[in-house]
Amino acid sequence: MSDSIKNVAIFGATGMTGLATLPLAVAAGYNVTVLVRDPTKLPADHKAARVVVGDVLNQEDVKKTLEGQDAVVIILGTRSDLSPTTMMSVGTKNIIEAMKARGICKVVGCMSAFLLWDRSKVPPRMLPVTEDHERMHELLKSSGLDYVAVMPPHIAGDLPLTESYLVAEGMLKGRAISKHDLGHFFVKCLSTTEWDRKTVGLWGEYK
Repeated sequence: MSDSIKNVAIFGATGMTGLATLPLAVAAGYNVTVLVRDPTKLPADHKAARVVVGDVLNQEDVKKTLEGQDAVVIILGTRSDLSPTTMMSVGTKNIIEAMKARGICKVVGCMSAFLLWDRSKVPPRMLPVTEDHERMHELLKSSGLDYVAVMPPHIAGDLPLTESYLVAEGMLKGRAISKHDLGHFFVKCLSTTEWDRKTVGLWGEYK
């Protein structure tokens, strides 16, 4: 655990990766606050220190979530909905504005490895979501905050926590990362400046 970061807000805690990240953050010793639209989507034994019911698209809900926080993890997603969206970028804009108002500097944001690809090679059905990830990425890069922009490949729900994944700035060499290893990296970023203000790919080598 970081000496300066003790209280962490997670946005997107009820998605597949969020549900894997929350217990890892708690196990690492962080006090975790989550903003959720539907608290019933959290497991009964979730161990978050604070649950705020609301929407990342509502600025007041975001401000409330960030009260007393030292860092932020953004794992917003649209689940299986691939239609055009601005939810992730508008949500990120709200988070960045609230972070600046509260003097919070550290943010780890999850986007997609498609941002590391030549755009012409991105599958057409994935373009609308990729375009919002691009807007989110630009917001983080221009924020002046200590951001880590994480670009995972396929996030696998059925692969284990290995803690032995590979990370590289601006590139990707593997095809998959387990949701647990991805969550592990988000938490790891809270206690190091190694990846601050960088865009990173990560992948695992699973048997």
